[in-house]
Amino acid sequence: MSNLDPLVKIENLKKNFGNFTALNGVSLEVFPGEVHALLGDNGAGKSTLIKILSGVYQPTSGKIFVEGSEVKFSSPRDASNVGIGTVYQDLALNALTSMTRNFFLGREQIIGPPPFGILKSKEMNKIAVEEMKKIGIFISDPEQAVGTMSGGQRQTLAIARAIYFGAKVLILDEPTSALGQKQQMEVLKTILKVRDLGNIAIILITHNEIHARLVADRFTFLSLGEVIGTGTPDDLKDSDIKRLMAGGAEIGDLAAELKR
Repeated sequence: MSNLDPLVKIENLKKNFGNFTALNGVSLEVFPGEVHALLGDNGAGKSTLIKILSGVYQPTSGKIFVEGSEVKFSSPRDASNVGIGTVYQDLALNALTSMTRNFFLGREQIIGPPPFGILKSKEMNKIAVEEMKKIGIFISDPEQAVGTMSGGQRQTLAIARAIYFGAKVLILDEPTSALGQKQQMEVLKTILKVRDLGNIAIILITHNEIHARLVADRFTFLSLGEVIGTGTPDDLKDSDIKRLMAGGAEIGDLAAELKR
């Protein structure tokens, strides 16, 4: 990673909501072709951080750089325009419409002036199938309703859509939560396929330390809005990860707290 420039760099990011400090000086870098796992308990600041990166919130202070240039977002569209794509847990998919319509979702290809143009259905179907295939999922019928797809396929659809429409930095918000084990593995394989493309930086938000160890190249741990640890899988032992996931507390400290 040292020979590459980061695709996204955050310097001393702070976010206050009134008197409450949600982020207190967070810094991190994410490189192309890297899965960077962002871990921490509820309330650690993960959601606030990704909402700032996605343009939902504006930081109180600090800087964000994308491809070396400082950026300031006033809306999610601003973040999308510089190549930050976020796949939230709800996926923003319509279960009753086709895979292809969900893939384009407001960006349909048409012949003629809107709103009276004719959909280029054949071309859209071909693009959707090809883009899904690139990251490991083959869909035989692009007219298949999204509601009939597996949870893993739906996650892959949302990821493929973000990449096709220009995401250079892909933020995945708890992508394996609420999925069965087989579907979780589908999603993890998709993440590795995206990483292997080599040009996309992936920020993986997860509570699942096992999944993080399976796919992440680097880790950043948050607790109470601050970075409490970073490292690679080679740097960190299982005991280090468990301690940092617990907000830096030692197992003995937690056991003592339970007894109290």
